[in-house]
Amino acid sequence: MRFDFTNKRVLVTGGTRGIGRAVVAAFDKAGARIAINGRSDESVDKMIAAMTGKKRLFAAAGDVGTVAGCESVVGGAIELLGGLDILVNCAGVGVDLPIEASDESTWDRTLNVNLKGTFFCCRAALAALRESQGSIINIASDAGLMGNPNSSVYCASKGGVVNMTRAMALELAPGVRVNCVCPGYVDTDMVRRDWIEQDDDPARLEQMLCDYAPMKRMATPEEIAASVLFLATVEAGFVTGSALQIDGGSTAGH
Repeated sequence: MRFDFTNKRVLVTGGTRGIGRAVVAAFDKAGARIAINGRSDESVDKMIAAMTGKKRLFAAAGDVGTVAGCESVVGGAIELLGGLDILVNCAGVGVDLPIEASDESTWDRTLNVNLKGTFFCCRAALAALRESQGSIINIASDAGLMGNPNSSVYCASKGGVVNMTRAMALELAPGVRVNCVCPGYVDTDMVRRDWIEQDDDPARLEQMLCDYAPMKRMATPEEIAASVLFLATVEAGFVTGSALQIDGGSTAGH
């Protein structure tokens, strides 16, 4: 499918790295006008400098781990774009820790960005999305559909995103569609830098991450981005409340 989002107004949180960066690139290729969120002005400016459609890209830096940050980012994006058609909540943090090692700061940081940030960005965008009959796509995880050992906090945050998506879809229909994407392991810079390269045996860990899915590899960020764009199309106009699994079969069973 060739996507065409010419002049559609899109906000992507967490848009400077990993899945978010791929989502921005895909919408850029499809002709959208995009507000790009990252934590710092520097990261967003660097992202825009590397993109092709610079005249259609706008900086919306800020911390979406706070309510005030969400409202500032979304409000600024709506002002820059002149409205909003599509909100993609990509900002997220990952943590793998056993229960005993998960303290209050771990809980707060993970839930603030992954769950609270997603909720309050949605809330801040509602008036604009209702006006445009728009769409929300949240990035959840296969860890939001099933439990993983040593990931209780992360699973709680992403499970919250999945069920929150369903609840929002019911509340906002028929005017605004709300869906989420549930990736398995994705071959991003964060996975390589923060997990694989930090392991005592990087090759072993990379193979383990690939073997986790029946497809025997990690997803590419571009594959996740393609699913996000599909959910935002008019062809997906009857899709709401879905949790689309892009996981290579990981949630089908082990």
